[in-house]
Amino acid sequence: MLTGAGVSAESGIPTFRDALSGWWARYRPEELATPEAFARDPDLVWRWYAERRRHAIGADPNAGHRALARLARLGPRVTLVTQNVDGLHQRAGSAAVHELHGNLTRARCSREGRVVETDRWDATTAPPCPTCGARLRPDVVWFGEPLPARALEVALEAAAACDVFLAVGTSNLVEPAASLPWIAAAAGACVGVVNLSPRGQRTGPRIHPVLGSAGTVLPALLEAAWPRT
Repeated sequence: MLTGAGVSAESGIPTFRDALSGWWARYRPEELATPEAFARDPDLVWRWYAERRRHAIGADPNAGHRALARLARLGPRVTLVTQNVDGLHQRAGSAAVHELHGNLTRARCSREGRVVETDRWDATTAPPCPTCGARLRPDVVWFGEPLPARALEVALEAAAACDVFLAVGTSNLVEPAASLPWIAAAAGACVGVVNLSPRGQRTGPRIHPVLGSAGTVLPALLEAAWPRT
């Protein structure tokens, strides 16, 4: 299954292109989430992601997150792939989460790429890597950067081999993740697309749109498959 920003929006987390409030509303996300922006002003980019991180750690997993965690415990061979970077799937109890866009609760070295521990998220300047001294950056995928190879490999293999594919809370417009449901459908899987609106969604003989929020639809689907006694 593939999840997107619509799942976490129900927890009160702004989607990527939603403007943050206050001073940050003057910036377009697309202008900050690039290697070029970090090279030009690493401190500004660090502070912007620190603000987004505060939103994430201040939010709680919702019923949709919890339903997916329960599904992974009950269902055979469930693969959870997400475009979200907030860590709410893990906090809901999902043990294996394949993150296509990274995780903004982690930092990594901008020079060597290794994930490092830091307690300086509230710093007004991008902290130095404790090993080499280069600036730390959020462990997320920026525009112009490749997706994590292993996470993408798992996602593609699961889409091609699954019997049922759920795409939840995602516009299915950002490649390469946007192709995953259609890869699954072409391979013979039954594809459910859960979104609040059908706008922009593809159609096909094996593709079944389900209108509704993840927090409503997913618990209902889970209850229908595995009723609580």
